[in-house]
Amino acid sequence: MSDASSTFGVEVRDIPGLPITNEPKADPCALVIFGASGDLTRRKLIPALYHLMVDGSLPDPIAVVGVGRDKSSVDELRARLRESTGQFSRRRPLDGQAWDRFAASFDFVSGSFEDDSAYLALRERLALIDRTRGTRGNRIYYLATPPDAFPVILQNLRQHALLTKTSAPGATPFCRVIIEKPFGRDLASAQALNELVANYQDEGQIFRIDHYLGKETVQNILVFRFGNSIFEPLWNRKYIDHVEIVAAESIGVEKRGRFYDTTGVLRDIVQNHLLQVLALCAMEPPTSFAADDVRDQKVRIFRSLRPISGEDVSTQVVRAQYRGYRQEDGVSPRSRTPTYVAMKVMVDTWRWQGVPFYLRAGKRLARQRTEVSIHFQPIPHCLFGRDEACQVVQPSVLTLRIQPQEGISLRFVAKVPGDQLSVGNVLMNMTYAEAFKKPISEAYERLLIDCMRGDATLFARRDGVEQAWKFITPILEAWDADNGTEIPQYEGGSAGPKEADELIAKDRCRWTDLGEG
Repeated sequence: MSDASSTFGVEVRDIPGLPITNEPKADPCALVIFGASGDLTRRKLIPALYHLMVDGSLPDPIAVVGVGRDKSSVDELRARLRESTGQFSRRRPLDGQAWDRFAASFDFVSGSFEDDSAYLALRERLALIDRTRGTRGNRIYYLATPPDAFPVILQNLRQHALLTKTSAPGATPFCRVIIEKPFGRDLASAQALNELVANYQDEGQIFRIDHYLGKETVQNILVFRFGNSIFEPLWNRKYIDHVEIVAAESIGVEKRGRFYDTTGVLRDIVQNHLLQVLALCAMEPPTSFAADDVRDQKVRIFRSLRPISGEDVSTQVVRAQYRGYRQEDGVSPRSRTPTYVAMKVMVDTWRWQGVPFYLRAGKRLARQRTEVSIHFQPIPHCLFGRDEACQVVQPSVLTLRIQPQEGISLRFVAKVPGDQLSVGNVLMNMTYAEAFKKPISEAYERLLIDCMRGDATLFARRDGVEQAWKFITPILEAWDADNGTEIPQYEGGSAGPKEADELIAKDRCRWTDLGEG
């Protein structure tokens, strides 16, 4: 057993023995990134691959081939990527030797996604890499592009014999495709996109990425629930009053105004990120941690979401814009796109019947905070004498902080020292960084290496994507039909619109203050 470390009153000891899951070493492969000169590649993908190189997690050998319209030489691109990785890496300064090893694996093919010559050059480059580096014909294609580029890329990959379709698990050489969100704009477009991709790849070859699922703190929801017998028996309608899931951002749309104005917070955050977190909180125990066992339980939760449509939308969902949004670059001066949403969601299962899940997400709020708060039932009877004493006894709250200051806190009641019977609310807090004394990996690191291993646990499955859109689309349709109602405004740096407070107050609840612990 390792030495114990104590931080914030939390003692941490490693559990001896083998890991719960013994992850296999990823096989050699070539990772082809379409959109190699884009923002996602520069800020997230290349830094993640560099970190994996430093950790010794990347397969050996590995080849990374970028595809894009950039006319620069490979050496010029490597120099620019080194600069951006130094800017966005969680490890500073850059390890020069590790970067040189990674840069040696990076290659580039210049050309348009519509240009046959680009795919001919790519095929020749990959064949050369197989011969000289031993990547064995294993391919991963990362579509770090807007969705409207997916069809032309997939069509050209297949036309030039770069894409193989197989349903056999563990088949080699493997061929996989990673697809970035947004995966559709509504149910119909998601179904159409799924049909399109299914023409080129089997479901087992498709990795739909949602970076929230790669966050250590999101993954820990399952371990926390099913690894602690003191909490799992309480994880139901008998002991939990309501659940609050929040994704608050302090920034506005920044330079993404044109994209955001056609998307909005419901599509950008709720349909994927928050519903995925809700599913992890609400799902039943899977039979194992195998990919489809976990995803089966999540899909069952999506199917159990009580529909919100028609007139119910106005009573269960609040939308709003921060003041000044319509003056942002790329935003229509008459825009009705919401930058904030709050909603009451019911999960119609035996475990959760009658327990509301309150979701809220927004930009330009008081502070950045993404977390889940489990609000337990209030005490049924006052034992502390005066009624006013019981007024200050707050129900216990368990908070799972996803970002920032990743960790777990528990609020409970204790007696205040002294000869009077006085009670106080106590907050017990654990942070991952202090407790485990190791940095938390970026989400894209975990997701990239999982795809290389062929582990789809943290990736969205076709039926899950469509069920989530089935729940969200009627809300979007109700908003589109109600185009005469003015959207509420809220001040930047606030907690959101008053209408959101009124929504949760109907059930005698209140939102966790964004400034509270």
